[in-house]
Amino acid sequence: MASKNNENDQKTPPLTAGEKVQVGWYVARMCKRGIAGEGVYQGDLEAKVDRVIDRARERAEKNAKRK
Repeated sequence: MASKNNENDQKTPPLTAGEKVQVGWYVARMCKRGIAGEGVYQGDLEAKVDRVIDRARERAEKNAKRK
């Protein structure tokens, strides 16, 4: 199981403190919507989380090229 976590860590870029807060906020909103009902649309929040992670991935690639 530890290898699975390491594999996930390699795919997920390091997040800044602000990005962690943003993702946490969006996940909390998704949880709140989930409590409201199972059929509630959450695609907009999932897209926002994906955009935050994509920006972090682009930043990590840019920083890797500098080294």
